[in-house]
Amino acid sequence: MRWSKDCQRIDEDTPVSFLKDTLIKSTLLRISLSVLLGVAACTPSENGSSAESVEVDKPVRLMTLDPGHFHAGLVHKYDYDQVDETVHIYAPDGQELESHLALIDRFNTRSEQPTRWVPVVYRGDDYLERMLEAKPGNVMVVAGNNGRKIEYIRRAVDAGIQVLADKPMVIHPDDFPVLKDVLASADEQGLLVNDIMTERHEITSILQRALSQDPDLFGELVAGSPEEPAISKESVHYFYKTVAGQPLVRPTWFFDVNQQGEAIADVATHLVDLIMWQVFPEEPVDYENPDDGVEVLAARSWDTPLTPSQFEKATREAAYPDYLAPSIENDSIFAVAANGKFVFKVRGIHGKVSVRWGFENPEGGDTHYSIMRGTRANLAIRQDEAQQYAATLYVESLEGADPEEFDLMLREALERLSPRYQGLSAEPSEFGWKINIPETYKEGHEEHFTRVTEQYLQYLADGALPAWERTNLLTKYFITTQAYALSR
Repeated sequence: MRWSKDCQRIDEDTPVSFLKDTLIKSTLLRISLSVLLGVAACTPSENGSSAESVEVDKPVRLMTLDPGHFHAGLVHKYDYDQVDETVHIYAPDGQELESHLALIDRFNTRSEQPTRWVPVVYRGDDYLERMLEAKPGNVMVVAGNNGRKIEYIRRAVDAGIQVLADKPMVIHPDDFPVLKDVLASADEQGLLVNDIMTERHEITSILQRALSQDPDLFGELVAGSPEEPAISKESVHYFYKTVAGQPLVRPTWFFDVNQQGEAIADVATHLVDLIMWQVFPEEPVDYENPDDGVEVLAARSWDTPLTPSQFEKATREAAYPDYLAPSIENDSIFAVAANGKFVFKVRGIHGKVSVRWGFENPEGGDTHYSIMRGTRANLAIRQDEAQQYAATLYVESLEGADPEEFDLMLREALERLSPRYQGLSAEPSEFGWKINIPETYKEGHEEHFTRVTEQYLQYLADGALPAWERTNLLTKYFITTQAYALSR
């Protein structure tokens, strides 16, 4: 057993970096990753393809920077064939780092599908500079203090490092031009910068999008209005919850809107992304293109009050830190600017986003509501007490529709989806026709991080983000930062 100044305890026979023959299964994937990550030699032909290539001598190597949010750990819930199991972690010493390492350890030591991550840790206030100096990896994972995130991303791209970042990348309008410049720089260098959009992998959202593309059942998406948008997404979150079977301990900075961001700039990122992904599937939407007509129409925000005992339960800290003093009201009530909603328009289609935070839901977890309004039917996702807090998809017939004819149209629509999603069925309920989805398609929020990482690795293999993904990434943050500005 040995100890390192920069590292945790490591077995003497545990190498810091190595390649196993089974890590990368596909020769095409090996070649693509070698070109993008610069870890193999190849001779390009005149048309840009590789006339001669060699095997990759190193797999994808992850570096985690300042993992202040548990999402950084969820990236490691499973192993990946093309990723080296040694992960280099750079962070200030403290509870946030210890929580991150404990989560990885739980994944490594669980009885079913244990992972094999080998954390190599540098602890110190100069963690960012040390990572950029050492560069033991080629992909930076960052999930933590949102106030510094754009700085981390910018510095990584300047150093030629790929980035997989938790949302949001920016929380203030002043940082949006920085993000735009960083993405342009990444494009010039051939680097991939993307954020973690887990909600696209929720099966009810997938099927809501798929059924909205069926004109026989759904018709067309209505344009809607600010008062009754074509598509609405509303979510309620809670400060105190359980993650990976353990009570989640929030860092105190999580409650500082200057470090975490208000709901409009934070959680709303997911909802805007879903709206664009569902309404304009694989279509680029450019906020600078007048024909796309991207515009925020209205926005507002409001507070969630927390008592001192609630704050202590969520953070395990007995006192408020000084930087929260401006938000402390009478009787030590802490007013968190955690809630927000806004309406925006793209290509004439109106969308609404609403995010609220409470302290704890003793009956279940987070809740969600989403509706897409069509000319022949509506598609609604409900996740509340009536659904036992499990996301459930419903198809609502419009007033005047013949029940038997609608039943037949719905069953035919589900049959058209059967080549991709087998076993779907429908039954009447008080909320409309409930879509019964086989358990094999249902994954929890934590598993969605694996799907996002797998998609990012595929983008690495492809050598670039799809054009629509790259364009909509920037448009998404234009919408959230403009909504934040309007709410103020």
